[in-house]
Amino acid sequence: MELGLVGLGKMGGNMRERIRRAGHTVIGYDRNPDVSDVHSLEELVGKLKGPRVIWVMVPAGAATQATIDELAALLSPGDIVVDGGNSRWTDDEKHAVELGIKGIGFVDCGVSGGVWGLENGYALMYGGDADHVARVQPVFDALKPEGDFGSVHAGKVGAGHFAKMVHNGIEYAMMQAYAEGWELLEKVDSVTDVREVFRSWQEGTVIRSWLLDLAVNALDDDEHLDKLRGFAADSGEGRWTVEAAIDNAVPLPAITASLFARFASRQDDSPQMKMIAALRNQFGGHAVENKK
Repeated sequence: MELGLVGLGKMGGNMRERIRRAGHTVIGYDRNPDVSDVHSLEELVGKLKGPRVIWVMVPAGAATQATIDELAALLSPGDIVVDGGNSRWTDDEKHAVELGIKGIGFVDCGVSGGVWGLENGYALMYGGDADHVARVQPVFDALKPEGDFGSVHAGKVGAGHFAKMVHNGIEYAMMQAYAEGWELLEKVDSVTDVREVFRSWQEGTVIRSWLLDLAVNALDDDEHLDKLRGFAADSGEGRWTVEAAIDNAVPLPAITASLFARFASRQDDSPQMKMIAALRNQFGGHAVENKK
């Protein structure tokens, strides 16, 4: 099938390549002309045969809204827009209504996989009408990991990003637990090789995971994380998870504490946050701040 892809950054660029490897045609647009296949959204839309599918992979909020507004003026009834960024689920509901008035379909898709997705595939959580999802299914199949799992039609519009939001909230808590354990091991005199303790957990333990593997990778690069500042940003989804928990009276003590720990990292050079920063860099290519 043909796909228009808007946003060719760390995720979008690799997604374009993976979809092409599956035999589909992808025309990509990015504000950076060095990576873009066309010079404008208008040219992108013009090169696709109707009915079109346009996948938007730009930062959540104003950038996504502006892109959808521009596409709404360019697309035709029967076309579909997919938002694969990290948008808030309430924005999805708004965008579906705005586009639906013009006869344009909308699917939201939470995407997980970071810089490893090109080779390993991307976990996908999508929401929308079954007919719209079916139109995009060949792209979902191209992006997902091999095997029976890794993608899900989570429900109606907004369900995909809500599921991805909760996924990221869980991720916050898991990283925080590894970070706290690492700091405690580093603190005591009796444990003389913390890196190898972490490595030993990679087999035969109930806490083995891909995040643990990435922690070992980070410690192999910088055994005591001396090169990093204990500063970790948050993407916004952790905050939205906690807000949704409050709205629905669901207790999330571990996820909430991990979010607040990131806030604390911006006040002091926290040893725990060195590990969080290292893990985010390992799995998602997120920037780290080095000591000066």
